Amino acid sequence: MAKYLVLIYGSEQEWDAQTPEELSAKEAGHIAFSRAAGAGRLSGEELESATSATTLRASRDGAPVVTDGPFMETKEALGGFYIVDVLGSTTRATRDLDLAEECTQDAFERSCRRPPV
Repeated sequence: MAKYLVLIYGSEQEWDAQTPEELSAKEAGHIAFSRAAGAGRLSGEELESATSATTLRASRDGAPVVTDGPFMETKEALGGFYIVDVLGSTTRATRDLDLAEECTQDAFERSCRRPPV
């Protein structure tokens, strides 16, 4: 059993400018991904805009400092995630390749990272 965190990145400006047809196509891609992952899709969520984020950092004395939003402008933002469980060693390789292919299709923006959990 191997778990992966699928991180979905894209441009918030492009997301905000999407037409209803583009949104429907992306939704269809997420539905297809969830079906392909089957019971191995343990969790997944779309995230709020980076402008609504809170940043938590440690101060010099170790006390937490909470600030609103990101400070630097980025070209890509983390828009969502899935946690998937890939079962068995032989199934794992095949399923991992399938999920990688699904992950890089247009419905999943420009990039997608899959670190093991």
